[in-house]
Amino acid sequence: MRRFVILVLVALVAVGVILSRTIHHPGVTTPSASAPTSTTSTTPAPIAPLTGRPDPGGAALRRPALTIKIENTPEALPQWGVAQADVVYEEIVNGGITRLAAVFNSQAPGKVGPVRSVRPTDTQVVYPLGGIFAFSGGAPYAIASIQTAPVKLVDESSAGDAMYRDPNLLAPHNLFARAPLLFRLGGTPTPPPALFTYRGPGQAVTGPTVARVVVPFPSIYPVTWTWDAATGSWDRTLFGKPDVTGTGQRESPQNVVVMEVTYVNGVGTFNSYADLQGSGPVTVFTDGHEETGTWSRGSSPADVIHYDGANGQPIALTPGQTWVELLDNAVAPQVTR
Repeated sequence: MRRFVILVLVALVAVGVILSRTIHHPGVTTPSASAPTSTTSTTPAPIAPLTGRPDPGGAALRRPALTIKIENTPEALPQWGVAQADVVYEEIVNGGITRLAAVFNSQAPGKVGPVRSVRPTDTQVVYPLGGIFAFSGGAPYAIASIQTAPVKLVDESSAGDAMYRDPNLLAPHNLFARAPLLFRLGGTPTPPPALFTYRGPGQAVTGPTVARVVVPFPSIYPVTWTWDAATGSWDRTLFGKPDVTGTGQRESPQNVVVMEVTYVNGVGTFNSYADLQGSGPVTVFTDGHEETGTWSRGSSPADVIHYDGANGQPIALTPGQTWVELLDNAVAPQVTR
């Protein structure tokens, strides 16, 4: 009899164990032994359209392009915010000096400048980008030109807190912009269109290697770009010394694109501008290499410029910041290998 009771108790315990393994509790999924094991899929980070780099927060896809005109004279140095731009255009303006049009999208620095006036070349630069164009003011002919572009215009008189004067600096070199506040002012399209083709991981770079290139802008404005293999970028030298921002950062983009263009009405004249319609020679410096080809743009100013190699295929850039040098086509970049 005692043996029978023990056997019954053992059987009841076994049944309880089995039930405890098969009963599903609320909010808990218990897979069966034969259920397939699930795998976790990782969604790729969005890509910033103007750099080709991952943008984990997706900020670049929620913002338009923001182009800010920046002074480039010795009196303007150091500049602020330029190293955080996605794309920087360097253009020749009246007097033979150069100015920058810095395009922001993936980053929004709190201090950008010194902000200066609009020029007719800017219309050609921003037309396909749209978005916001920030500047200090300008001559009537230049303002009439930029008003034809599909951009939201913001000058010193309309910027409010998005621009300010630094009382410790002399005018006109003391106007600065706050990119986060400018982005709040609107602008379309969102996001801006991509301007370049980028290499994928492991994609080879073609063309000969380059140690240094000089972009021979007029007067005291020639720029030297020196390849830095350690950083994978091109160190910028201006006015015979390293070009360093107000935060101590060396200007050193991943790509330098030299477009040889015609300056309508002559180089450095009062109403000259770079003609970015049509086509012309281009030299692209990326990953320590040089690739030559042709830049071309359709008949509409809204068309994005294409950069094609000698084989007719798009020239692939390194993901990152790109400087576009609008060089007069009477001269050419000077390359040291």
